[in-house]
Amino acid sequence: MNGLIVRTGRLLIRKLGVCDAEFVLELTRDPTFIRNISDRGLRDIAAAEFFICEGPWTNGQPRGFGQFAMELIETGEVVGICGLLHRESLNLFDVGFAVLPHYWRQGYAFEAADAMMSYGRQKLGLKEIVGLTSPGNSASIGLLEKLGMRFIKTIGMSDDDPGTSLYG
Repeated sequence: MNGLIVRTGRLLIRKLGVCDAEFVLELTRDPTFIRNISDRGLRDIAAAEFFICEGPWTNGQPRGFGQFAMELIETGEVVGICGLLHRESLNLFDVGFAVLPHYWRQGYAFEAADAMMSYGRQKLGLKEIVGLTSPGNSASIGLLEKLGMRFIKTIGMSDDDPGTSLYG
């Protein structure tokens, strides 16, 4: 498959394309995504297409990095995103993930994040991969802990960030 990054037992983790605009719009407009990650300001398909092509998930990331689509092998449905991002300002590489609410609690985020961490270590040569999450995001905290990470400290991702939890 073109754009394939990693294959797991149930998922194809592949590059996002403009064909994923409807999914990206649905994911980024979900209230939980907005509360725990941010409001990306996407309000229509054209904005989602532009975000896929020019946004921070894909544009400006080193080769092999970015947020990727999590596609169910069995049905072809895109259920979430997962990937590795280079946070240049922090000199960190972090694993990131988000899943549409109707696919929560089915293990997809863990399966994808675990595979992406292996990919990062084996294919990209990363020695350290961290996790970043909102302090109150218990689902993400639990997943990061299941991946073997522990809370390190609270950091500011930007001037207006009230605090992001760093796990490693």
